[in-house]
Amino acid sequence: MKHAAQVIAVAAAAILALFGAAFGRDELFQAHAWILFFVLALAGYLLLQRKTSEDAALIPLKDGEGGATAYMDGPIRYGAVATMFWGIVGFLVGVVIAVQLAWPQFNFEPYLNFGRLRPLHTSAVIFAFGGNALLCTSFWVVQRTCRQRLFGGDLVWFVFWGYQLFIVLAATGYLLGVTQSKEYAEPEWYVDLWLTIVWVAYLVVFFGTLLTRREPHIYVANWFYLSFIITIAMLHVVNNLAIPVSLLGSKSYSAFAGVQDALTQWWYGHNAVGFFLTAGFLGMMYYFMPKQAERPVYSYRLSIVHFWSLIFLYIWAGPHHLHYTALPDWAQTLGMVFSIMLWMPSWGGMINGLMTLAGAWDKVRTDPLIRMMVIALAFYGMSTFEGPMMSIKTVNSLSHYTDWTIGHVHSGALGWVGMISFAAIYFLVPRLWGRRRLYSLRMVNWHFWLATLGIVVYAAVMWVSGITQGLMWREYDAEGFLVYSFAETVAAMHPYYALRVFGGLLYLLGALIMAYNLYQTIRGRERQERPLVTTATAAQPAE
Repeated sequence: MKHAAQVIAVAAAAILALFGAAFGRDELFQAHAWILFFVLALAGYLLLQRKTSEDAALIPLKDGEGGATAYMDGPIRYGAVATMFWGIVGFLVGVVIAVQLAWPQFNFEPYLNFGRLRPLHTSAVIFAFGGNALLCTSFWVVQRTCRQRLFGGDLVWFVFWGYQLFIVLAATGYLLGVTQSKEYAEPEWYVDLWLTIVWVAYLVVFFGTLLTRREPHIYVANWFYLSFIITIAMLHVVNNLAIPVSLLGSKSYSAFAGVQDALTQWWYGHNAVGFFLTAGFLGMMYYFMPKQAERPVYSYRLSIVHFWSLIFLYIWAGPHHLHYTALPDWAQTLGMVFSIMLWMPSWGGMINGLMTLAGAWDKVRTDPLIRMMVIALAFYGMSTFEGPMMSIKTVNSLSHYTDWTIGHVHSGALGWVGMISFAAIYFLVPRLWGRRRLYSLRMVNWHFWLATLGIVVYAAVMWVSGITQGLMWREYDAEGFLVYSFAETVAAMHPYYALRVFGGLLYLLGALIMAYNLYQTIRGRERQERPLVTTATAAQPAE
């Protein structure tokens, strides 16, 4: 029987989950154990149905090489599909919680209220959509740039499916109320342990492929991917150090307390942004931008300077989340100073990406994938200017705790992370399934404009609402009393929250168009359509 070892392992894990459901110390742990049991039972059934473990349509390293040395693209195919699926889930939940803020009657207790759906949205977009995009693109890039098959054989399948299991456990935990209430680190201790195991396996696969490479040079994209993997492992382990109340219970207590806990959390939280949402996706940019533009990286030396300065400075910037708190003033200032210095290496990466198009700027007019990459870099540059500016104490005194921060985060997440991921998946899917081209380039163009307009609407209204909030909160009358009550500031936000729903809907609609486009591409269909730019309508040089 094929997959015997995997089936036995899944069956053993399902039995352990059943014991957890039977003997759990609290109802939440029992409910989570039942969910795990049914997920593992389904996984065991699907494994029994699989007829082969071979990769379909193995792609050789180069002409004359194949067989055991062929690239392992099966997990990348699954990763591309998972990226699209979780992206739509995350964007949909984001629209739902935006509706709940604008019209509170759409909060449904107890499982579908804003408090439980909000971490589901953030984790789905960051870790499910973004994480799967990083997994599948890193596996593609490291094989091609090292001319080597992924290290570890079926270990890569464990990484992929283990990561999907983490996503399911985390998401269902949020809805049930199983959370340790840490921003971007909500899952409880047993889910954190599972992710640690999966992440170590990911490091083994990636680093093992680098060590066994056939290409002597390590391309810079792999530097960014490797720094993201190693640093996230360190951040995850330290921030989630906790003592469980019981090995069969959902509750645990952090190893840190008070201001130390806050500092550790935001050392983690800001660097989750810095390494998960910045370094990893810069690795993506450094591979897919030159490939799609068919141009070399503008300055390889700048990419190395960009890498080392970015990873050194980013790790110190977390305290800027704790201005005007009990954190010592020198630590707040340290975080502010390093945040301001981050502006330079961040813009170095943006300039390097944009200048890669030197001599090929005409492709922005004709290639919607290049257009997506350019807008992604534009939002990256804007966000990495806005972030250091918001870390300055005087600016932060107005912006902190307001919707301005929400606008800043989403311009980076949807503009930078979303757009570069969309472009990378559009690049990969025809090649992974051996198709000549995407089903429709015009649909990519529609996706580009819907997503761009959605981000602009979303970010702009959040900037206005955030500054409005900050000014209303600090408005005093002649006698020193606050002019506005908190309820009045909330009421003033309603039109902006309604517009945010509209922006989110546009972004979601673009993602749905992309999903249909990729589905038809995988099926091997090609839409008959006019080119985006024809010879007759193309701009002509001045006479």
